[in-house]
Amino acid sequence: MVEYHVPVMLEECMEGLDVNPNGIYVDVTFGGGGHSKAILDRLDKGKLIAFDQDADAVANAPKHPNLIFVHHNFKYLRYFLRYHEIETVDGILADLGVSSHHFDDSSRGFSFRFDSNLDMRMNQSKAFTAAHLLNEYSKENITAVLRNWGEVDKAWQIAEAIIQRREQKPLKTTGDLLSVVEPIVPERFRNKSLAKIYQALRIEVNGEMDALQDLLTQSAQVLSPHGRIVIMTYHSLEDRLVKNFFRSGNFSGKLEKDFFGNIIAPFELVNRKIIVPTDEEIERNVRARSAKLRIAKRTVYGTEINTDAGV
Repeated sequence: MVEYHVPVMLEECMEGLDVNPNGIYVDVTFGGGGHSKAILDRLDKGKLIAFDQDADAVANAPKHPNLIFVHHNFKYLRYFLRYHEIETVDGILADLGVSSHHFDDSSRGFSFRFDSNLDMRMNQSKAFTAAHLLNEYSKENITAVLRNWGEVDKAWQIAEAIIQRREQKPLKTTGDLLSVVEPIVPERFRNKSLAKIYQALRIEVNGEMDALQDLLTQSAQVLSPHGRIVIMTYHSLEDRLVKNFFRSGNFSGKLEKDFFGNIIAPFELVNRKIIVPTDEEIERNVRARSAKLRIAKRTVYGTEINTDAGV
């Protein structure tokens, strides 16, 4: 197994999953396999179903009698569990961050550190890339992507500049995008602005927010009573979705109660406050600095649950 991504908050994730050696677990973001390996090390007769849509991750999948590897997006979680004749699982783990491998591979286009093609696809078999987005979306849609998925300042101005630039020549590389953005964004905010723009494009290209909503909805259907779900996020958009769903069972975060005053929600929070990496871990792995970990367990409707989702 090639470890191309250092697993973040590994022990905290394992403690959150509370692995039963004979249980069934799902790692929906296999990547370099670090979290999956830790789960497998704790299993006896149990099973681990690992998902990853990236072909690069396939090379990291070990031949292990307790592992079922699924080369697909985790939004198909329930379908593939049924395919393998699994109705419920004891735990689900999701590390939603982009792997170090992706950031460091210049050919994939995930980082503005390289003058590379505007790709950003997690699944290389898909045709739609960041270049397609920038060259085909309307000005209104580009603005919406930048605002909604990156909370980008001056989104409208950037979108307008992109339209003007592509009328002369299509945008194909990081350098092309920089030539549009740099006159609009002050130099001192360059890296922060580019990070937000790249995040927005990547989320749109890969349908990341829709996939996360699908995962959360399906997790409430496939987790066994008291089964655990452990999710690590790296930006506020993801974290807000997870926080709201864990707290209320919906994405708005609005609490609903039944006739008897019981909160109608599929989860009970395990960690009252959000878990973040230690200073020591951040020093070892700077890319862990923005990680936020939330843990919940499947509850039974009608039971009294803790609704303090932390801060």
